[in-house]
Order: sequence, then C-alpha cells, then structure tokens
Amino acid sequence: MSTSIDQNHGFSLYWQENAIMAVDQRALPHAFELLRLESVDELIAAIRTLAVRGAPAVGLAGALGVALSAQTHQTEGTVDEGAVRADAARLAAARPTAVNLAWGVGRALEQVPNGPHAVLDEAMRMVTEDAAINSAAVARTTELVESLVPDRPLRLLTHCNTGRLATAAVGTALGTILELSRRGRVKEVLVDETRPLLQGSRLTAWELGQAEVPYRICVDSAAAAAMSRGLVDCVLVGADRITANGDTANKIGTYGLAVAAARHGIPFIVVAPESSWDMALPDGNAIDVEERDAAEVTGFAGAGAAPSDAGAFNPAFDVTPGELITAIVTENRVVRPGRDSRLRHGEVLRTRIGALLEAFPDHPRAGVVCQDLSALYTEPGLLNDVYEQVREHFSGEFDRIVAVESRGFILGAVLAVRAGVPLTLARKAGKLPGHVHSVGYSLEYGDDRLEIRHGAVAPGDRVLCVDDVLATGGTLLAAVDLVEAAQAEVVGLVTLVALSGLPGPERLERYELLSLCEVAA
Repeated sequence: MSTSIDQNHGFSLYWQENAIMAVDQRALPHAFELLRLESVDELIAAIRTLAVRGAPAVGLAGALGVALSAQTHQTEGTVDEGAVRADAARLAAARPTAVNLAWGVGRALEQVPNGPHAVLDEAMRMVTEDAAINSAAVARTTELVESLVPDRPLRLLTHCNTGRLATAAVGTALGTILELSRRGRVKEVLVDETRPLLQGSRLTAWELGQAEVPYRICVDSAAAAAMSRGLVDCVLVGADRITANGDTANKIGTYGLAVAAARHGIPFIVVAPESSWDMALPDGNAIDVEERDAAEVTGFAGAGAAPSDAGAFNPAFDVTPGELITAIVTENRVVRPGRDSRLRHGEVLRTRIGALLEAFPDHPRAGVVCQDLSALYTEPGLLNDVYEQVREHFSGEFDRIVAVESRGFILGAVLAVRAGVPLTLARKAGKLPGHVHSVGYSLEYGDDRLEIRHGAVAPGDRVLCVDDVLATGGTLLAAVDLVEAAQAEVVGLVTLVALSGLPGPERLERYELLSLCEVAA
C-alpha cells in the first residue's frame, strides 16, 4: 500500500474505533502499512519490535495503551485500577532507555480514577499537543541553526529518524531540516544509515523523499570523513533521554558523531521535547542502555551476514556527554550544556532538593499542601552547594541579605556567612522591639505582617531577599516592600522551592528570581 502520513490524519499514530492505529515502521520504505492494535499485548510487541518507535511516539503510544487498558478493564464506566496499573507497568518497561515512555504512561494513569473516557481524552490531548510542541521546538531550532551557520545553502547531517514517524506529527531534528528546506536553506542532507536496523536509510530517507529534499545516505562510519572533507555544516539529532547535567542518550552512533563534530568545529544540536528530560538522573552514567538481540547485527532481513556462532555487542543507544553538545533545544528553551555551568550544577542541585522534599496535604489547613524541607537541612554539604549556585547567579551584585521568618533564616544565615555580608531578619508582627517598618501581606491560608527594624537596612544597600518556599509570593513581596521602604535596592530573590501553578513568579516578575527547585503545588 503506497500512501503517506498526511493521508492518514496527518499523524503517525492515532485512536480509531477502540484501537490504536500506527504506521508500521518495519515495512518502510517498501510499503506503507497501518497497524491496528487492539490490545496492550499487541502494543507492547509493536514497541519492542520497533514497529512503533521514536521517543516521543512511544511516549504517546504508552498513553494510548493505558487508555486501551482502561477501556478493556472497565464495567459500566468503573475501571479496574489494579489491572490497568499492571498493564501500565508492562508498557513502561517495554523499552527502558527512552524516558518518554514512562512519562506518557504516567500522565495517562493520573486520569484512571476519573474513568476510561477521561484517560482516553488525556491521551488524545497528548497526541494533539505533540504537534504543537514539535512545531515550537522546530521554530526555535531553525532560528538557532541560521544564527550559527554560514548564510548559504547548508549541508546537514542527521542520525536515526526524528521526523513524523518518530513523533505523532511534525518531528524534531528532521522537522527542523524540513523547515530549513522550506526556507530554501538546504543544499543536501547526509543521512546516516543508522545501525543496526537502518532507521536512517529506511525511514529518514523515505521522509526526505516524500518532502522532495535532496539527500544522500552514508554508512555510519563515513560521517566523520564527511566532516573532515567539509561536507557538513551542522549535525542535528534527537534524544531519548536527557539527564540533569545535559548528557543525552540517543541511537547508537550519536556519541561518535558528537566527537567528530567537536573535532571539526561543527555545531552539534539536539532537538527533543521537554518530556525527554529526566531530572532524576544527575548524569549519563545512570542511564539504562538497552542491549538488543545479536541477530540484528549478525544478519539482516533474515539473511546471515556473519558466522553462525558469532556474538555481538549491540547496544541500541549511546550517551553523549553534555560538554560535546552545542545546544539542546526544546519547545520552551535553548540549553547549552557544553558551556553553561548553571546547567551542570544547577540541574543536579534541583534534583537533589526535589528528592529530599516531603509533601503534607491539608497542612496547615484543608486545601494547602505543605512542602516540608526538614530533610534538606540534614543533608551534608547541600546548603554549601546552594550558596555556590547563588554566588554564581548573583556574582558580586549584593552586599546584604534579608531573610524571611522563619526557615528563611537558615538559608539567609548560610548565604550571609559564606558571602561575608550582613544579615537582616524580617520577622512576623510583634517579634521586634523598637521602631519598625511594617508591611501586611496575604498567604494561601490567611493574612500576616512582616517587619524589620528601622536602620536594619541602609539606604543604597544592594539586597538579596531569601525565603524557603515561594507560593503566592506574598511573603517575598512584603520583604521587597520593606527593603524599598528603607530606600535600598532589591537586586534579587532566592527561594529553595517554588510551587508551580501558583502566582508567585508572576507577582515578582519585576525582580531577578532564582528558585532552586520547582514542584507541583
């Protein structure tokens, strides 16, 4: 059957009449075939055999698989949660390296208590979102590439497949190549064949041919030689998992490309959605790299290509150190791990803080979630690392700390001692003797006042205001008002934790804000 993705809803996978429809990527480029997957077992088999592949696509397939399970294990709208969670665990384990699979399964699972229709709605929402996410990442990457390379038709190199087949729609790295082509910026694309299953020569070449973009296929081992001969202006690849320090896992052979690109001074750009970031892993050493069957190397398409008793080293992925990557581009940001120490240290610190938090719902009153930071203060060296991050972010910009009662005092004291600057304590009403500046403010659960003594902050001081948790922003905003009432300058704000979904950052947008960890409210 000869057709295209555009003739099938514009998506490489979608939901149709209680089943998952997906392009069978094993059949390409010789045939365009659609799979109808009616059970979780069929979906797991499709993922493991790479009929459905590509990190974003398997994440979406995982979400649709949870929806399929919820429909299967339901009676009159009531879902057997135990059965669905068992299916979800099997789905998430189908391929271990790509974090998107567990992400997609987990997001759909959150809707299970709301019934099968809610699960399906969430999965379908994710499929639709994928196109918008990829479009945003492509636009951002295209602008970056045009800023880094010569103003002429470009010779690009890509590895594996990162187009519509690897996502629901649009693509990531290959989507960027297609956008550059639409702008008239592409002379030629070198397509790595991509061992062991030739996703480059089978799938990427097919997508480029469909889009009428000029390309040539090269064996993986020829890529470095192409760079040495000036045939490559930029390398564009995807990622299956990105760790906190910017190391990336991608199809085997990517690491070698990054080394060669660094040797020849060629931009090496990774394009992936935010869902590919795994902040729980500090670096690439912790990534579980999938090892596949030796037969994928010792033969192809059922024909032997090596001695019958030959073994094989056949990892599906390798890990590229962040220091070799020019930029990682997502739908939201451009990160330069090779030169940005804030990423290397800051993201690892964020992960450490997040792991030590403990949430207590309905404290101090119903509807409020208390994020307890007690464990942070028992972690040896953590506050010292916090200081290093603050020092790097606000280097030389402050000469006084104002700390908010009460746990802000701990952070404020550490920062003041390490920075060698005075510390001023902003206290709740009635705690300070003498004349005070006083400001009222609202909390999630009531109203309060914050005060500092007259003369505790001098006119012209450059002040860093610190607190432990940022929620609605009322407390820190009160601290800012106190500093400014003393005719001093607020140069920045620091919190250990910010609660996402609350208006704190928006209320404080006039000031430089460093939140070391963000968690859901």
